[in-house]
Amino acid sequence: MSSSRKRILVTGGAGFLGSHLCERLVAEGNDVLCVDNYFTGRKDNVAALLGNPHFEAMRHDVCFPLYVEVDEIYNLACPASPIHYQHDPVQTTKTSVSGAINMLGLAKRLRAKIFQSSTSEVYGDPSVHPQTEAYRGNVNPIGPRACYDEGKRCAETLFFDYHRQHNLRIHVARIFNTYGPRMHPNDGRVVSNFIVQALKGEPITLYGDGSQTRAFCYVDDLIEGFVRLMAAPDDVTGPINLGNPVEIPVAELASRVIAMIGSRSKIERRPLPVDDPLQRCPDIGRARSVLGWEPKIALETGLKNTIAYFDKLLTENGELAASAKG
Repeated sequence: MSSSRKRILVTGGAGFLGSHLCERLVAEGNDVLCVDNYFTGRKDNVAALLGNPHFEAMRHDVCFPLYVEVDEIYNLACPASPIHYQHDPVQTTKTSVSGAINMLGLAKRLRAKIFQSSTSEVYGDPSVHPQTEAYRGNVNPIGPRACYDEGKRCAETLFFDYHRQHNLRIHVARIFNTYGPRMHPNDGRVVSNFIVQALKGEPITLYGDGSQTRAFCYVDDLIEGFVRLMAAPDDVTGPINLGNPVEIPVAELASRVIAMIGSRSKIERRPLPVDDPLQRCPDIGRARSVLGWEPKIALETGLKNTIAYFDKLLTENGELAASAKG
């Protein structure tokens, strides 16, 4: 092994973000161990890497200890969409909290650097806009989203306690809405929902009046932020917001997707889910100044790539209706 090649563990490595990260790390000349229990991760996401001698996939649940030898750990394991994390909320909390404890324990034993993929959900339904890292959030601790929101908040607590108590080298990123190829087609997020529905010619489900805003970051931009944060000096612990600061109303996103696909889909309005935030947008001043990072890929380009991915996926699965497009 070359002296510059690192052994890197990616938990949740077969998921949407994890698979893109694994590809990036292997391409940079590292040995990558992908760990996933395949609850939401998919083997297809890492199929192209399986023949690479510098990549290894292991089925494992981070709720149980893992004994491996690595130099760095990216902890991405946890269902990240409401449909998936609310399916088994107790397990979601366990994955965030027990998973963090197990990965932090591994990092402590190895004296390895460890990265935590936290989330903008730690801000809850924010009362300040945009959200800076100093904002402490407005989270309902007993609501249907709390398993994820509070699980991730507790994981951040654990990371910083391990840092203070054991001098562990940590880097914590708070991820805002991210989209791109390999999103799960049934994850219930607006980008994947709208694209899949439009491709199938089904009604586009719009919750509320559609005026709620989101800021969408393309996956390649986000992975660049991950790598830069992990490579940052040890005193750059984070948390650091990673996301796109340019907002778009959800209704406008729906219209744009329909137009790009040329779909016959109509808008179907439904009630807003409990605790669904009306605004979610990062202040990325810290990422700009500390990491020299900001998103580069335009929404139009990212949507085109994502639409092409889902079009191919649905075609292969025989799920596209011939009459879906106008």
